[in-house]
Amino acid sequence: EYQVLDRLSFQRFLGLRRGSQVPDRTTFWTFRERLTVAKAGDALFEAVHRQLAQHGYIARGGQMVDARRVPVPRQHVTEEERPLIKKRAMPVGWKPAQRRQKDTEATWTQKHGKSYFGYKVSVSAAGAEAERKVKVSTAAENDTLPLEEVLDHANTGRDLYGDQGYVAGEREQRLKAQGWRVHIQRKAQKGKPLSACQTRRNTRMARIRARVEHVFAALAQMGGTRLRGIGLDRATVPLTGKAAVYNLRRLCSLK
Repeated sequence: EYQVLDRLSFQRFLGLRRGSQVPDRTTFWTFRERLTVAKAGDALFEAVHRQLAQHGYIARGGQMVDARRVPVPRQHVTEEERPLIKKRAMPVGWKPAQRRQKDTEATWTQKHGKSYFGYKVSVSAAGAEAERKVKVSTAAENDTLPLEEVLDHANTGRDLYGDQGYVAGEREQRLKAQGWRVHIQRKAQKGKPLSACQTRRNTRMARIRARVEHVFAALAQMGGTRLRGIGLDRATVPLTGKAAVYNLRRLCSLK
């Protein structure tokens, strides 16, 4: 509400005239809830894809995949309540107000010795750094699980780049059998450091797949590294919405 009142550019984007009444934040919240119930995030994202195609921007040259954790406010629960929440069940003793405020779908995960509570967003990006597919999941889900869901089969290139977190022999073999040229960085094992050849290979791939980091940096600038909503559906709509906005910005930049 404040941004629309403060900026003429926001008012023009929303189609509001100078004398128009600016919607209050309750109206924005209600509209966002309707988008959440309708699960309209993917539809908005695809609408922006069509705009990219109308301007002649088609995904070519392969794609890069990566994932990031998106924290949400931590939940304070007892030891007795924790097993129930892991089973996606509500403790009987919770009052209606508590049920509305407790996020039972967000999960814990660890990386580099740090604990995170929330969700995870996985994306695939084309060479022009435009996002092609987005998948929002719980934080505990392994990075490799949404990989095949975010693959963009419309991309004319068959090269697939990913970091060390996507190493999985069986999945790589399956993707290669489907015609993908898989370029996944190798991970050193305990007591088995990477060879000089593997290190050079990782460096070559890093120069290409590093461009997907620009996507996450832009999402972070838009507040995409933290959410205030409760539930997976409420996390999906704003994250896919931010991805659509990022693609609109890329379109303006390319034009």
